[in-house]
Amino acid sequence: MTAATLTISSRNYSSWSLRGWLICRMAGLDFRTEVLSGTDATTRAELLHLSPSFLVPRLRHGDVVVWDTLAIAEYLAETFPDAGSLPGNVAERAHCRSISGEMHSGFVNLRSALPMNLRAFHPDFRVFNGAKADIERIVTIFDDCLDRYEGPYLFGARPCLADAMFAPVCTRFRTYDVALPPRAAAYRDAILHWPLMVEWAEAAADEPDEIEELEMEF
Repeated sequence: MTAATLTISSRNYSSWSLRGWLICRMAGLDFRTEVLSGTDATTRAELLHLSPSFLVPRLRHGDVVVWDTLAIAEYLAETFPDAGSLPGNVAERAHCRSISGEMHSGFVNLRSALPMNLRAFHPDFRVFNGAKADIERIVTIFDDCLDRYEGPYLFGARPCLADAMFAPVCTRFRTYDVALPPRAAAYRDAILHWPLMVEWAEAAADEPDEIEELEMEF
């Protein structure tokens, strides 16, 4: 059996680490998780949005080393093609890759205004206008996918890459008490109750709080 290690930063604060971990679990990969310390300079740069290039999550699988969440997803889709991380239909795969890529490279205002923090809750949080436009676009994506593929996940009955990519956004919607239309709210709740998400959140609850700047902002 080929040894695999996924290197992540914070479970509580790192949306990219969450995505990478979900993707590895969905692929059925047998791996161990290595967590970098919050005092590590690279980790802090990632979590505080100060680095233009993040090297976590990083997957080492035998002699292969791959970083960047979408690169990990594509590598595992090639390595474990029967795992179902991408939809089976070519048109649906193209759609899935498109919205996953949109999340990967976009929604900058949302990322900066509503940083991921699983342990926090900010009721009646005031969302500024730039982030509101990002939220509206995400709700449109949810509605379109749930219309086309009939839920409960974005591409039908089981989670896929797109759900892993949007899962951290669902945690932000809960953390900052973002009001959503009923169908988007139901999807958010389905993701938050996804067993893999519950497992991650339980581990995040036990994580030492080493990134004080993210707490102090709010």
